[in-house]
Parts: sequence; structure tokens; C-alpha cells
Amino acid sequence: MDSKLPQPTLPQDRRALREGVTTGTCAAGAAKAAVLRQLEGVCPERVEVEGPTGRRFVLDVKALPDGSCGVVKDAGDDIDATDGLMIVASVALGSEPGEVIFAAGEGIGTVTLPGLKVPPGEPAINPAPRAMIRSAVREAAGDRAARVTLSIPGGAAVAARTFNPRLGIEGGLSILGTTGVVRPMDESALLESLSLEVSILASLGLERLVLTFGATGEASARRCFGLEGRCVIQAGNYPGHVLDEAVRLGFRRCLFCGHPGKLLKVAAGSFNTHNRVADGRMEALCTHLALAGAPVETLREVYDCRTTEAAMGIVAREGLDFVWTKLAQTTAQRCVARNFGQMAVEVAFIDNEGGLLGRALVQVQAQAEGEGFD
Repeated sequence: MDSKLPQPTLPQDRRALREGVTTGTCAAGAAKAAVLRQLEGVCPERVEVEGPTGRRFVLDVKALPDGSCGVVKDAGDDIDATDGLMIVASVALGSEPGEVIFAAGEGIGTVTLPGLKVPPGEPAINPAPRAMIRSAVREAAGDRAARVTLSIPGGAAVAARTFNPRLGIEGGLSILGTTGVVRPMDESALLESLSLEVSILASLGLERLVLTFGATGEASARRCFGLEGRCVIQAGNYPGHVLDEAVRLGFRRCLFCGHPGKLLKVAAGSFNTHNRVADGRMEALCTHLALAGAPVETLREVYDCRTTEAAMGIVAREGLDFVWTKLAQTTAQRCVARNFGQMAVEVAFIDNEGGLLGRALVQVQAQAEGEGFD
């Protein structure tokens, strides 16, 4: 991994945790190396690729006997199931201009159910890694058509110990990553950094905080509400901690935006949303659908969904979209109860494109009505 990658700054008596790179970054590097090997007759020892945020990564490459190239996943100091695995790419180049298409080799899963970011039948390579790989191939081969086949030796065995089978991803692992970087999941360091970020916003004189779960959620929230400037905190799996810190630092109002995949967990009462800590998504959704009079058949269909995207489709199909406003009200009430009525909270369920599903504001005593984020 590139030694130039900036590392997180932690308190003085703590060792800085080393960042890693995603499987998507490794796949892009392996694909670019495979193209260069074909065009130049020799496999490069290192390649440079660009991530979704514009950050560039220099990766060590291993030449394999069959002409493919591999990059070993380095997760840094994160506890990652794919750390140390080799992401391998072979590329079939066309002679004419054309698309870059993808195929799953050994150890790469195939999507079998709707509701994920790629459709059923496709290799489990998420959109951001696909864009990275496509860009890396274009850097090396121009506009020539290319078929990129990815594989992860041993990936199928590792995938059996992940959530992939529950999500309908069969046969192997997924190629993931929205930023290209793996950030170490040291909880105390993360909480310290979140506290610092809330403190910075408070020092800027802001009275209203916008809370999301991650980069995709922030982008969606900014589109949905037309937000500009520095006002958003990405809480990751720790929205409860950020809400507590916001109250401690004197914020008067919070707009909490999220995709149902995460926000439904808060509706169920969980303020740490890590998948090993909490779920309750379908339970919360089914409860509100039942209260709204949805038939048992619909409840059973929703409850059996493996993804919230699939459940959202059923809600829309049955004309029950008003349930998102009811859920937003419940979630906002839970947030205000957590802060003992010291900070008003507005909750908005939004989709990944920034579309508003439902919103609700719970005021606290002595705060005027109508202080929304419009």
C-alpha cells in the first residue's frame, strides 16, 4: 500500500491506526496491471489508480503464471475478513472501442436477489468499484472494449463467514468500497474523532446539526435538502454518541437523515447500528405497517425480505408510503427521549438518490414551531 496515505491523527498517547485499501481499490490495481502486462509484455511491479474521491493509490502487483495480475488486500489496522487475500484480475481486450464489462471468477459472489446495488445475475462488484476499475482500464487501454474477470482465491470459504449468504450473494465475496480506503474501526478512537468534529461545528457558531450515517447518506441529504457548507456529521454506526455530544455542546436542533437500511434500526431503539450489535429493521417496519392495517400477507412478505431495498419496493407497490412519515415520527421521538427533551430532532427517511420518503419533527418545550431545515 502507498506509504504516502495520510494516517488519522489521534490523541498524543495513542498510536495512530494505519489505514488500508478496499477490495475495490485492489481490483482496480490488478485490472490496470493486467492490461499493462498485455500491452507492454511485462507485468509492472506497482501501479497507480484513482479512487472515487480523487485520491490516488500506489499498489504492489504480483504477476501470476496464467497472465493475470494480483494485488494483496491490506486492511491496515482494521479487523477485516478480506485482509491478506489476493484480488486477481484477468482482462480480455478487444481491438475496437467498446464497454468495460465484468465477470465473476473463483471466489467472487453473484447477486441472486433484488434490492442490492447491482441487479441479480451480475457479479457482486458494487458501483463505486466498477467505476474505479473502468477508469483504471481506460487509463491503460484507452477506449478499447474490455472484459474484466475478477477472482479471489479462497474467497468462497471466507464469504461463508460473512453476511453475503443472507443477502443473496452466492459463491463468494463482494468487491466493495465507496472511497477506496479502509479506516480502522477502533471504537474509542472513532468516538473521540466524532466528538472533536461536533465540537468544531459548535465552535463555528452553528445551532443546527445535520446527522447522517456515511458519505452516501451525506450526499443524499445535501441533494434532498439543498444543504451547503460545513454542517453535516457522518456518525457511522454511532448516532447515539453524536446526539449526546450535540446536546452537551449546546445545539438546539438536529436533522437526522438516513436510508431505511440504517435508520430503521434507530426506529427500533438501537443507537449503535453496527450489524453485530443491532438490527430490528424489518420488525420496526412490520410493526408500523401492521398498525396501518396492512394485511398479514404483506407483513409476511416484508418480514422475509433480506434487504431493506426489497422491503421498500413492497411498501411502494402496496401504496403504503405514508408509513415512512410514521416511522420518522417514532424515530424522532426516540431521539428526543434520549436527550431528555433538550434538543429538537427532525428525522427524514431518504433513499440513495436523495428522494424524501418521509419526515417528522419533534419539538422540545419553549421552541417555536416551523423551524425546519427548508
